[in-house]
Amino acid sequence: MDNENTIFSEKIFNFEDRLVRFAGECILFTRNLNKTYENEYYKNQLIRSSGSSSLNFGEAQGTISDKDFVFKVGLVVKELKESRNSLKILDYIKEGDENIRTLLLNEVEELIAISSKMIINKK
Repeated sequence: MDNENTIFSEKIFNFEDRLVRFAGECILFTRNLNKTYENEYYKNQLIRSSGSSSLNFGEAQGTISDKDFVFKVGLVVKELKESRNSLKILDYIKEGDENIRTLLLNEVEELIAISSKMIINKK
């Protein structure tokens, strides 16, 4: 099995580490996109939103109150949903490696579910 099919096969139980891996894999995925105007646009969006989700979770870990934590994790969810949307658009136009796109889409769904559950548990 090649690297493309195994990028998420190693189970990571630390949420921050999963967000870091997701952002990194999004960067690696975008490096192989064709150099067109629209690909550059969604590539940049995906890099920003996936990285922002990881950075916002880092900030959430340093919050003092549950209210601040919920706000920051809410930003994580927002950025993950933006990442999902960019990936869906790239999927729709069949851009980039199909296997990696599918793995990224599956991972972003899991990350959204986990971070949404964190918010519910803090309320």
